[in-house]
Amino acid sequence: MGSKKYTGYVYISPWILGFLIFTVAPLIFAFYVGMTEWDTFNKPKFVGLDNYIALFNDEAFRKALWITIKFAVVSVPLGIATSMLIAILVNTKVRGVYFFRTALYMPAIVSGVSISLLWKWILDTDFGLVNLLLSKVGIAPLGWLTEGSLVMPSYLMIAIWGAGGGMLTYLAGLQDIPSHLYEAADIDGANAFQKFKHITLTMLTPVIFYNLIMGIVGAMRKFGDAYIIGGADNEGRFYMIYLYENAFRFFKMGYATAMAWILFLIIMALTMLTFKSSSAWVYYESEVSKKKKRKGR
Repeated sequence: MGSKKYTGYVYISPWILGFLIFTVAPLIFAFYVGMTEWDTFNKPKFVGLDNYIALFNDEAFRKALWITIKFAVVSVPLGIATSMLIAILVNTKVRGVYFFRTALYMPAIVSGVSISLLWKWILDTDFGLVNLLLSKVGIAPLGWLTEGSLVMPSYLMIAIWGAGGGMLTYLAGLQDIPSHLYEAADIDGANAFQKFKHITLTMLTPVIFYNLIMGIVGAMRKFGDAYIIGGADNEGRFYMIYLYENAFRFFKMGYATAMAWILFLIIMALTMLTFKSSSAWVYYESEVSKKKKRKGR
């Protein structure tokens, strides 16, 4: 019996070693670096919690965090609603629907750098496509990336354009809804809105929950397009941009690592709150069946 147990450990030893070397060790090192003053060239100097104290007295840090939170609060619900709407529209048996599904999903498979450069051209003040179209109706060119008040709407526009990436999960969820539920609703005289509210939306809550978690994590870690496209002064300076600047521009690796830990704690707290709230609004048919069986006993 004992030999079988050790044989099992031998089989899983590659995973254990990988976990210790590539996950646990970097976490321990990052925890230490977050408490040091280190420019990556000289020996780290231990400073305790000074980096964390300095962060909360750093106006640029607070502004970057606030910009990121504002973006997340608006973009995540907007992305969920847009993706769901697209999925509902393409969940029909009409000619050419497969072409539209492919076209709408295309932004999810195209390189993020390519998309960012494309949008940088589209939103360009002097040569951008958006301003060209606006000029056709007599509207003066707008500084989408140079005027502070327009930077956030520009990034929200990009987020909506990429909403087709979440379409597939909603489409799979829609096609998994039993047709007999809609048939029963038709017999009861339910209208389209009632069927959407009580059947479609309810049965899609697990998919919404998944996309909500992924959306929160993605929005709080926004970096790629923001780094390439930029924005007016500090209005396009998201949290990850400021973290990157501290690490690789100012060579304040300890400071940047402390920022990374704070972001980790924020994301973990938001994720836990979402999981905690899920029991009140996420519908799992298997859980309902279990409760019915318990009541039957």
